[in-house]
Amino acid sequence: QSQLSQALNGLSDRAKEAKEFLVQLRNMVQQIQENSVEFEACLVAQCDALIDALNRRKAQLLSRVNKEHEHKLKVVRDQISHCTVKLRQTTGLMEYCLEVIKENDPSGFLQISDALIRRVHLTEDQWGKGTLTPRMTTDFDLNLDNAPLLQSIHQLDFVQMKVSSPVPAPPILQLEECCTHNNSATLSWKQPPLSTVQVEGYILELDDGNGGQFREVYVGKETMCTVDGLHFNSTYSARVKAFNKSGVSPYSKTLVLQTSEDTQSEEQTLPFPVPLERSQLRRMSPFSSTLNLQPSFSGRSYFELRSSAHQLSLHSSLQSLNSAVDIKKMVAVAWFSFDPASAHADIIFSNDNLTVTCNSYDDRVVLGKTGFSKGLHYWELSIDRYDNHPDPAFGVARIDVLKDAMLGKDDKAWAMYVDNNRSWFMHNNSHTNRTEGGITKGATVGVLLDLTRRTLTFSINEDQQGPVAFENLEGLFFPAVSLNRNVQV
Repeated sequence: QSQLSQALNGLSDRAKEAKEFLVQLRNMVQQIQENSVEFEACLVAQCDALIDALNRRKAQLLSRVNKEHEHKLKVVRDQISHCTVKLRQTTGLMEYCLEVIKENDPSGFLQISDALIRRVHLTEDQWGKGTLTPRMTTDFDLNLDNAPLLQSIHQLDFVQMKVSSPVPAPPILQLEECCTHNNSATLSWKQPPLSTVQVEGYILELDDGNGGQFREVYVGKETMCTVDGLHFNSTYSARVKAFNKSGVSPYSKTLVLQTSEDTQSEEQTLPFPVPLERSQLRRMSPFSSTLNLQPSFSGRSYFELRSSAHQLSLHSSLQSLNSAVDIKKMVAVAWFSFDPASAHADIIFSNDNLTVTCNSYDDRVVLGKTGFSKGLHYWELSIDRYDNHPDPAFGVARIDVLKDAMLGKDDKAWAMYVDNNRSWFMHNNSHTNRTEGGITKGATVGVLLDLTRRTLTFSINEDQQGPVAFENLEGLFFPAVSLNRNVQV
């Protein structure tokens, strides 16, 4: 039994290898089909380029033939005109001489005969040698030498079969350069130091933060990527693989990332709006090292990928929740600030970018530094100054929202704008749901973004303002405010 068991173990290993080999072969079938389509397209494009070049050369040669044609016709027509004039003059002289010969008066004839004889000889000399010879041949002295090109076309062939190169080695995740901040994760990787195989690009994959399936979040040539819009207080697994024309490498080792943890938690009942605890909280990261973010690079993305020149974060007082309101739950508090990098130039920042106003009477937009694509999030803004009854707007927006107009004027923002008496919801310049009740100095505006239910709701002084403002929200959203010089928040 022991010997049979050992033998079966060896056979089981071979069967497992055979299954993996079959999977590899089936993948090769798919790869061959894809490569065939790609190669055929490349071949057609190359031949079409040769045909286009030949057609262009054909047009140039035809143009030269037309020019030669026009030149020959002009020379012959000029010669016809010249000869016609001379022939008319000669014919006229001949007719005159014949009339003089008929003259019966000898003395009259002798008076003009010498002059006529000289004129006849002169005219005859003008028809000298070459005058009656065509100046232009009818043949086209052009001979197209197409033999070398025909020979090249007949010899057109594939120079050599593509030499199969090995697939790349698995990339190495550089743990010292990987980090998380709030709900963003930055990952960095490299090829093994001794690897000489050419790499054309990398594929970064993350799971769903709940132990689910991996999915691609980046495909490109760069070796660093920042992924935004993850869940707060969640654990993600990340892995990366390299690829070239020969195939895809095995995966790197899997790296576990923890987005911002609960820096302070307390069990409480959550009415609407969620009461804020504005105590100073220390920020935490799953890695002890820090990273100065290099630009994150674009590629095919299902999460939002960003460039560090436009990084967004948020530092007012944000509370990230993991369940609906009105139930007891541990509340995670994170911190964010307004973002000078993406704000309109007229926005004025103070208090470590926690406070903003404006130096223009026109509405200007400022965003927060953290984007959200999942989960339940609530934050509040305090009205520090409110003069002459302006109507600031509060809500969420995409990164490319208009910065020189009231929030909600375009289709990149969802907002509530409010004066001292009433409020309206606005998206894509459409105003809805006028609601009584406004703001004054010292008022608090709350924003509840529920990306589980895909809704946005507002409150003023902890009382809900109007119905649910917007539904069917999906994507990456940044906290946003628009205001002018009469408001400070």
